[in-house]
Amino acid sequence: QVQLVESGGGLVQAGGSLRLSCAASGLTFNAYAMGWFRQVPGKEREFVVGVSASGGSTRYADSVKGRFTISRDNGKNTVYLQMNSLKPEDTAVYYCAARPSSIQVSWGLYNYWGQGTQVTVSS
Repeated sequence: QVQLVESGGGLVQAGGSLRLSCAASGLTFNAYAMGWFRQVPGKEREFVVGVSASGGSTRYADSVKGRFTISRDNGKNTVYLQMNSLKPEDTAVYYCAARPSSIQVSWGLYNYWGQGTQVTVSS
């Protein structure tokens, strides 16, 4: 079956960096767009960034542009999220998700999800 496994979350001070990874199995990875979403308690899951199946196209939420970078290695079935200049408002559980082909910002359009990894940014 399809599995997405996130790693790399943790506690970091404001201004610091973290790199999240999401390892995929059970799917044809290079046929799926990958997205990162985040969620805090009581709020809806929020689109952060996505990358197309080929890796040739990306889309970022305005709140993370210039600070976060998504990349994928189709040879390793892994997508990465490099997060720099972290802010306390970036604190959330971060999820990776997969859907066929193209990036979408709506979480309901993704077929597969990881279990999430906690990112906490202290002020």
